Amino acid sequence: MTHVVYRAAPRGFTLIEILVVITILAILGALVVPKIMDRPNEARVVAAQQDIRTLIQGLKLYKLDNGRYPSTEQGLRALIEKPTSAPVPNNWKTGGYLEKLPKDPWGGDYLYLNPGLKGEIDVMSYGSDGVQGGEGFDADIGSWQL
Repeated sequence: MTHVVYRAAPRGFTLIEILVVITILAILGALVVPKIMDRPNEARVVAAQQDIRTLIQGLKLYKLDNGRYPSTEQGLRALIEKPTSAPVPNNWKTGGYLEKLPKDPWGGDYLYLNPGLKGEIDVMSYGSDGVQGGEGFDADIGSWQL
């Protein structure tokens, strides 16, 4: 005797099963995509903080050589070119303290203030909106936060 084995034809997915899978994927996408979208903004903030640290180190070397920080008018440019306006540094390092001045991650210039109070200085970026103040990724990023 031969036994005949009948196999059931392969069965496809039902419409309900497909809709459930699509719904699950949509929910996961709604949760994951916003997290991924903020990553570039977070990276820009971290890059700005690192640039500010580098500028502060250059300013500290400038002060070590010259006994004071550049004035607000001399600005960060004093790190790459010897200032010609008072107070002219006597021991300015040939070649400067940085190769070039970085732009902030949003394409703006970093700001420098030397109010002359107890040797405190500020280096900052106005953030993604380029305007003083703001919240979130528009917030100012400065040396006082490091």
